[in-house]
Amino acid sequence: MHLVSSNLKYLRKQKGWTQEGFANEIGVKRSLIGAYEEGRADPRISTLLKMANVFGLSLDDLISTDLQTESPGKVKTTTKTKVIAITVDQEDNENIELVPQKASAGYMEGYADPDYVKDLPKFHLPNLPKNRTYRAFEISGDSMLPILPGTIIIGQYVETLESIKNGKTYIVVTEQEGVVYKRVFNYLEDKGALYMVSDNKVYAPYEVAAEHVLEVWEAKAFISTQFPETAPAAQNPGMSMQELTSMVLDLKEEVTKLKG
Repeated sequence: MHLVSSNLKYLRKQKGWTQEGFANEIGVKRSLIGAYEEGRADPRISTLLKMANVFGLSLDDLISTDLQTESPGKVKTTTKTKVIAITVDQEDNENIELVPQKASAGYMEGYADPDYVKDLPKFHLPNLPKNRTYRAFEISGDSMLPILPGTIIIGQYVETLESIKNGKTYIVVTEQEGVVYKRVFNYLEDKGALYMVSDNKVYAPYEVAAEHVLEVWEAKAFISTQFPETAPAAQNPGMSMQELTSMVLDLKEEVTKLKG
């Protein structure tokens, strides 16, 4: 990783950071920065991702472009690096790795580490489109009723934050909140942030800055051992049970008139 060594030293100096200051930015020991810059050690993929985010670069630029000679205008910036650790079965088909509730806290550190990901439970679903990368997350809390706590959300990997569609539901992995399941609105161009909304109106919406987002997975399916019940009117943005009953009675009356 000769380019990584020279690029790190060049970028650090461009920022005006000491090795200790750079180490504090990415959460490693100062001695490791020296080892990386001198080529005595190679950063782990999770550390490389943090470095790329700190410098506002794609991972590809960091490891394969000589940034000292590359024109600044040609260096790509991105809000999401396109690197993900996956596992495959004996026939080379991608698995769906499951992140249980109890493992969600450790996922923020291990999400890009192949050794961590390979130890997660794995399964397959026959009805999902092929040639996609999926991951399953067991959600907690009641912020997305009628989806109940303990439900497993199957998400398809989102390569760039810019491709997020307003109002769709996503699993979002962030540095502060961890693994959350929300309805997401894309305000990257205007504010550099995502707007996170719960279907349960008891929970207030909030913003997450793009640089704090680690991964995004678009919800494609869910697995639950509990059937969702009708949510209380205060939590249900649709019609109440009284309104539904009234509508059914009105329809019944119309049908009676037509028969007459």
